[in-house]
Amino acid sequence: MPEGDTVWRTAHRLDAALAGAVLTRWDLRWPSLATSDLRGATTVEVLPRGKHLLHRLDCGLTLHSHLRMEGQWRVAASGGDADRQARRPDVRAVLGTEDWTAIGLRLGMLDLVPTRDEGRHVGHLGPDILDPAWGERLGNIAVANLRAHGGTLGSALLDQRSVAGIGTMWAAEGLFIARLPPWDPPRAHLEALPGLLERVHTLMSAGLREAIPSSTGIHREGRSTYVHARSGRPCLRCGDTVRVASIGEAPTQRVLFYCPTCQGGLAPHDDGRPIRPLGAGRRPGAQPRLRKP
Repeated sequence: MPEGDTVWRTAHRLDAALAGAVLTRWDLRWPSLATSDLRGATTVEVLPRGKHLLHRLDCGLTLHSHLRMEGQWRVAASGGDADRQARRPDVRAVLGTEDWTAIGLRLGMLDLVPTRDEGRHVGHLGPDILDPAWGERLGNIAVANLRAHGGTLGSALLDQRSVAGIGTMWAAEGLFIARLPPWDPPRAHLEALPGLLERVHTLMSAGLREAIPSSTGIHREGRSTYVHARSGRPCLRCGDTVRVASIGEAPTQRVLFYCPTCQGGLAPHDDGRPIRPLGAGRRPGAQPRLRKP
């Protein structure tokens, strides 16, 4: 699932293309919205909120979208290429101006709501880790949310009600850098929580302009992260084998990468058996499979 920095880049790309321009094309291929027609409305702004996108219009409505696992918004010059992309079967929204067209592919959520009622879709979220106003006040709220969470530290970071915008990559990288065990309860590391959030905020903010996110500062394949997507490979800090294990409870269960030496031992659901590098031995084009705990 795209994380907050990817959603931030998407929002700013859409805003740069559409803000201040009149919509001449409005095509929502979504059952509950298919008959809507807001041609003639002007885009006020497109904003990110955690992993959500808010496209505000001057008519007092907001088009809310969420990318879920595979969604994306593309921007193309209006005309031939945009028209070709708009014919794809996985298109869910086409919003066009005289100059630019935004094409929403495989979107996970799409809603049209009064701007004053945006809270229906984003009001449950914790502070946004990439909020321009991020600082002591929002950080303290996020820390309090983590402390009150009843699950593990890793699942608390991934719970968007605690702090919005952090996904599995930045949770894994932040916890590794801080040498914190993802499966401990947050209350076991109360003093470390402010620093953990500040580090994740700094890393995510630093990479907002980069196409490929990196926690190491290196954008070369296999070196852009310390542990995320590196199971079966040597830890860049200690040399032990990076591992991956499930975290959280169904239906929101996820997987998290970690180093057992740097982060306090094996996960509760990790039996310690040898683990091959992610994707090793896979047929070209096949999807990676994670062994069930």
